[in-house]
Amino acid sequence: MKIGVPGAFSGTCHAQIPRYVEAYDKLKAKGITEFYVVAVNDYFTMNAWKKSFEIPENKPITFIADDKSNLVSALGLLFDATPVFGGPRSKRFVIIAEGGKAKNIFVEGNPSEVTVTAPEEILAFLV
Repeated sequence: MKIGVPGAFSGTCHAQIPRYVEAYDKLKAKGITEFYVVAVNDYFTMNAWKKSFEIPENKPITFIADDKSNLVSALGLLFDATPVFGGPRSKRFVIIAEGGKAKNIFVEGNPSEVTVTAPEEILAFLV
């Protein structure tokens, strides 16, 4: 599972990730085996952000710094966030992959909201 967020330490993003940490075991029970969080931020910011959550070792979640937005741009999930973040950022999304290929993609219409990308919604989808 790839979880894309507009920016580390931003309010909505910072509130979304702990919900995934809480739902980790339930998602894993539904077949999600790898967890990644990606944002258009540098390595040091993403590393500090991950540490701020104090994620237990038994819940390995990898944080990816897409500092040049190469990944989210290639996925077509980049938007102009200049008014808020000063430049392009990742849309808020969740990708469920199987065998290295995207199986399901959920993208928020409004990147400042967590609706279709909420862990509760993803869990309900995985029934």
